[in-house]
Amino acid sequence: MASRAQFENSNEIGVFANLTNAYALCAIGGSENFYSVFEQELADHIPVVHTSIAGCRFVGRVTVGNKRGLLVPSTTTDVELQHLRNSLPDSVVIQRISERLSALGNCIVCNDHVALVHTDIDRETEDIISDVLGVEVFRQTIAGNALVGSYCKITNQGGLVHPRTTVEDLEELSSLLQVPLVAGTVNRGSDVIGAGMVVNDWSAFCGMDTTSTEISVVEGIFKLGGASSSTIVKDMRSSLIDSLT
Repeated sequence: MASRAQFENSNEIGVFANLTNAYALCAIGGSENFYSVFEQELADHIPVVHTSIAGCRFVGRVTVGNKRGLLVPSTTTDVELQHLRNSLPDSVVIQRISERLSALGNCIVCNDHVALVHTDIDRETEDIISDVLGVEVFRQTIAGNALVGSYCKITNQGGLVHPRTTVEDLEELSSLLQVPLVAGTVNRGSDVIGAGMVVNDWSAFCGMDTTSTEISVVEGIFKLGGASSSTIVKDMRSSLIDSLT
């Protein structure tokens, strides 16, 4: 089931939240409505944690994680790190990374098995991602964009990528990730998928502007509703991206 949410007046909820199968992070401040949308859907299953990173609220763009671990930038304070350690399940490993590309959420996208990373990321960071998150790491671009975390969202069920991704790229990425992929948009035509939504294996949250067509695509490819992804791809893809071609 996909829900709509808004942080203050922003539909870019992927900037202010991070969602995995084991926990959810939400930015401190803003309206309690934003937090309560996550609480209502997730609180019975996983912890929903209020936090900031380096005193800032864009937690979704600077952190990346899955059910095994969470990676945070070197600017994260000791107090924030301790708060996360206290709040998250014991099974989740939290690691601070000294990486030049410190907006980890923009540069890395992962599920519980595979990670795609920015082509310029440090070799050392690549090893840490592999160890902490327990994933295979591939350096990739999406539709020519090195910021894979911004233009792609994947779970263990499927993935949504930038609308200008070619069929060849889709097939290559799909075989790397071993999940079905579809090109699409969120927030009424925004191609910044990572910033516009958060998703795990059983729930998704999109910005308030997301259209019902886009919601259908999200529910189909991430297997959140009953519709099969092949039907969604066939019926919806043309109506989603005909304006871009």
